[in-house]
Amino acid sequence: MSHSLERAEELYEAVNQLIRVHQFRDRDYICCHDVTVAQCYALETLVKRGPLRLQALADEMYLDKSTTSRVVDSLLRKKYVLKALDPSDQRAVQLSLTPSGEALHQKIHQDLISEEALMIKNVAPEVVDGALTLIRQLTTAARDRLGS
Repeated sequence: MSHSLERAEELYEAVNQLIRVHQFRDRDYICCHDVTVAQCYALETLVKRGPLRLQALADEMYLDKSTTSRVVDSLLRKKYVLKALDPSDQRAVQLSLTPSGEALHQKIHQDLISEEALMIKNVAPEVVDGALTLIRQLTTAARDRLGS
């Protein structure tokens, strides 16, 4: 195996382990707040992007429309999301957060950021900066490969 393939394998394993730890940590914490990780991602997407149609939300979450619909239906029942007519097309529906959805997202977000701060508190700033640069570049490359 070439050196670059070995490094790619090491990178894959490191990123995979980081994602797993974060997903399990997030799942265990987020589920305490009456939402799943997918529902939390939907709330976060609506916070960052504003009101969206279902297909746009699905695209942002890298999910199919039917899965996203189930996620949204649950958020609608819990009154964290609401449907309204799209001002640009009265035949279409937009999804947006309710005040309780915004408050829930804010609480979860603050708690997760506090956890991240604890994890990096003893890491040198230049190491954190390098990690941020690498993670952002990997994210861009992955999005490019997905064609988004």
